[in-house]
Amino acid sequence: MTDDRRLLDVVAIDGPSGAGKSTVARAVARALGWTYVDTGAMYRAVGLKADREGVALDDDAGLDALCRVTRIEFREDGEGQNRIFLDGEDVSEAIREHRVSDLASRVSARKPVREAMGRYQRRLGERSPSVLEGRDIGTVIFPDARVKVFLTASAEERARRRTEELRRRGQEVAYERVLADIEARDRNDSSRAHAPLRPAEDAVVIDTTGLPVEEVVARIVGLVRGARGRPRP
Repeated sequence: MTDDRRLLDVVAIDGPSGAGKSTVARAVARALGWTYVDTGAMYRAVGLKADREGVALDDDAGLDALCRVTRIEFREDGEGQNRIFLDGEDVSEAIREHRVSDLASRVSARKPVREAMGRYQRRLGERSPSVLEGRDIGTVIFPDARVKVFLTASAEERARRRTEELRRRGQEVAYERVLADIEARDRNDSSRAHAPLRPAEDAVVIDTTGLPVEEVVARIVGLVRGARGRPRP
């Protein structure tokens, strides 16, 4: 585990699909001048590769072998946006297709995948001051991080946001289908055997329903600055 001072430089932001993690985490990282790490994109990339290569999503041995030969990289483009590369291919758009959400949910429930991605996430978080967003950052990846936040929102609000996001990307999907998928993913994520979705005991829980992004970001930045100014109890 990283030393106590190093953990001042990790912000763990967890929460269910559509709670605003990516938008908020990216803005917090920008405000602090830190690295932004989208761990969900890693599972989407693995799910996409497994689907392309015909590896069954419940085949632990096959997924373990797949992860061992998979290279995932984050690179910043000329506009300061993160792009994700899978074995050298830019899959930033491909992993955001609606169907990939289910692939990601299913592979993320498999122990070999979570262990492989977890090791990579820790390396990224230890490399430089980082804001990591996902579903088990504060409970499994960096359980001793000084700042842990759990974002939530009603399923209806999350489905509305997700539907709007997909339509902005040119994907026409029905709100009702997105809502059903989100509710199913909530059940899968919270009931899986390995690293189920739940707030860390010492996480600050923020319900983002109806809250402006700027307000949520300001609160988290305040938590970070407060933590860096006080000793650990």
